[in-house]
Amino acid sequence: MAFTASNGRTQTSLSDINITPLVDVVLVLLIIFMVTAPVLQSGIEVNVPKTRTVKEITEERLVISIDKQQRVFLGNDAININEIGDKLRQKIRDPRHQSIFVRADENVPFGAFATVMDAVKQSGISNVSIVTQPLETHGNR
Repeated sequence: MAFTASNGRTQTSLSDINITPLVDVVLVLLIIFMVTAPVLQSGIEVNVPKTRTVKEITEERLVISIDKQQRVFLGNDAININEIGDKLRQKIRDPRHQSIFVRADENVPFGAFATVMDAVKQSGISNVSIVTQPLETHGNR
């Protein structure tokens, strides 16, 4: 687009995009995502035991969690310990080939852990993995 100035010269208009408002909007969106991301990732707080051998979880599987107060969760939903077998049978199509993870807080008594493991085995699932954290090694071996 061109226009004629008062002195008779033809000048072109400035057609650059003003980037300042774009940067402002992007920064506001970045702050919003930074604030909301931890809220979206909140889950059941479980301090799992630390072990030397840890296998990386590569696929999405069902997770049963037992927290400090011995509350049992299937995924993120609280569940009665007596209903674990029924809920697993509803969610799993092929129990023989399906695997499941059990996350238990390191302070949970073994009896509560054994009860959950028994309920899982009773539902027909034979492939059960226990979730642990790697031991932190410092420098020298």
